[in-house]
Amino acid sequence: MTDPFDERKARAAAWFRQLRDDIVAAFEDLEDRHQSADAAGRFDVSQTKRHSEDGSDAGGGLMSVMRGGRVFEKVGVNVSTVHGTLGARAVAAMSARKDMEGLRDDPRFWASGISLVAHMNNPHVPAVHMNTRMFWTPHGWWFGGGSDLNPCIEYEEDTADFHAVLKAHCDKHGDDIYPRFKAWADEYFYVPHRGRARGVGGIFYDDLNTGDWEADFAFTQDVGRAFLPAFLGVVEKRREMAFDEADRDVQLIHRGLYAEYNLVYDRGTKFGLETGHDANAVLMSLPPLAKWV
Repeated sequence: MTDPFDERKARAAAWFRQLRDDIVAAFEDLEDRHQSADAAGRFDVSQTKRHSEDGSDAGGGLMSVMRGGRVFEKVGVNVSTVHGTLGARAVAAMSARKDMEGLRDDPRFWASGISLVAHMNNPHVPAVHMNTRMFWTPHGWWFGGGSDLNPCIEYEEDTADFHAVLKAHCDKHGDDIYPRFKAWADEYFYVPHRGRARGVGGIFYDDLNTGDWEADFAFTQDVGRAFLPAFLGVVEKRREMAFDEADRDVQLIHRGLYAEYNLVYDRGTKFGLETGHDANAVLMSLPPLAKWV
């Protein structure tokens, strides 16, 4: 029997893949345009595979990582489409969060999305994170995602510019969207054991199901479309700035905070490892170098 959501799943997966291709092309173009004696960075692309407990195919995706570029010290842009059955811990957590007791009897799931984290060479250029995703079970579907800026040296105008682009894309879908999802990001990207946020925020949303799949998908697409203009505008202003060892030290210490958050609190990291996805792809968000005092 055909799943009535098959066509929607295919559209969502295709969109995430197209967004991945657009971002990879834009980042490699940035590498080409940046003046340096070093070779322009390029993404190493590898396929990721996921298998069910019985060894059968359970989906996969593409892991694209650039290391040691002119602008990017490390950036990963991953896209995946996976399916299978949720484990007991994932079922318990999701049932509690979404009031879907049916998952205990039928824990099938399908998920697709894009996840990006960029760590930059120049400490004046902020790190950044973005992801958008769709999740389906026989008992419900939803979208999630967002993007947030993580400068180690903050420039208030960069923070304002980044947020302005996000707001403009959110405002197409309602005046209440940006303030609500900005507040959610401020809460979600908070590091309790440090008593501070990991960056200067952005937007975050999860469990988005208004009952109108087309509207929710359209919003999720606009979150993806906002990323390049929001981030590249900041990069262009800062990538040629001079920096010294003191700036680099500040950057490495801030990266330690970023690593702590992703390993301890990040929902996507936990879900990826819980469901048996490629560990290298799940952990690609970690910085290449970090420092703790």
